[in-house]
Amino acid sequence: MIKILGIIFLMSISLLSRENPFFPANGEKAMPFTTNKEILQVPLKRVAITLPSTARIIKSVTVRYKNLDGSIVETTEKLDNSVDWHLPIFISQNINMQGQKSEPPKKIKKVYRKLLSTDFVKISSENKKIKITTDDELLRNFMLTDPHRIVCDIKRDINIRSLEKSIPKNSIVKKIRIGNHNGYYRIVLELDGYYKYQLAKKKPNYIFMLE
Repeated sequence: MIKILGIIFLMSISLLSRENPFFPANGEKAMPFTTNKEILQVPLKRVAITLPSTARIIKSVTVRYKNLDGSIVETTEKLDNSVDWHLPIFISQNINMQGQKSEPPKKIKKVYRKLLSTDFVKISSENKKIKITTDDELLRNFMLTDPHRIVCDIKRDINIRSLEKSIPKNSIVKKIRIGNHNGYYRIVLELDGYYKYQLAKKKPNYIFMLE
């Protein structure tokens, strides 16, 4: 009889005991723990972010990530750098890039690309510069939107037919139009995005520097 009572007592203790004494009991603060469960997410290699044509300065980069315990946290890296919206911004994690020394940028000779040429005016571009070469006087220049374009009125008594030329890819100038007016001709430079510009005059060149 005593043996039977002892067995019943031991069984009742085992039923009340915690399944795993190393995990917190109910009411205790949960602690994160590791697991050998397979992670299904694909490892990060490289992600490209494309900015709109109005972007000029990147102020910060924020990364939102998930911790082992499932909590979501954000970390922000403050920046203050100019950016070219034509080029994407990359977020990458590449072990081959660790420890590599950065080489000084190579000097590249600036070469203007010819966009249009006539007997009285030539138009070319290089990066964010547009050059109008002519012996004629530039009367006025201004910017219009929708689409974004630079308008130049150049003095010359001439009778020409309207001219329109579309520029292939990889150019900030998408289309050029030249039209005849009374005492001057008008050049319209249609751009690929939103810009401001400054004008530098160095005869026979008028150079529009886009920002």
